[in-house]
Amino acid sequence: MQSRNPIFNDIADLMTDAFAAAQAAGEEAQAVFRARADKMAANMDFVTREEFEAVKAVAQAAREENEALKQRIEALEKAAAKPAPKKRASTGPKPARKSTAKKPASRAKKD
Repeated sequence: MQSRNPIFNDIADLMTDAFAAAQAAGEEAQAVFRARADKMAANMDFVTREEFEAVKAVAQAAREENEALKQRIEALEKAAAKPAPKKRASTGPKPARKSTAKKPASRAKKD
């Protein structure tokens, strides 16, 4: 038969209590840390997930509109860079041009 040594029993009980106290202290420290982190986050100006998603959607729509406008500008620039088609000459008679030669001066009146 084994005899129980009361010293070992006391040490085992003491260690069990110490581990329980350490675990409780760890949980308490974690709770305090979490509370302080929550308080610090509340003091900061963070946005909610819904606000973030709304702004993200607006930014995406703006990017898409920007891309469409960019493509439209490129198409207009290409169209402006092409030379305009030449007008065909009419086959009908041309109007007579006025002569630029000077006409002789009229005779001066005699007195």
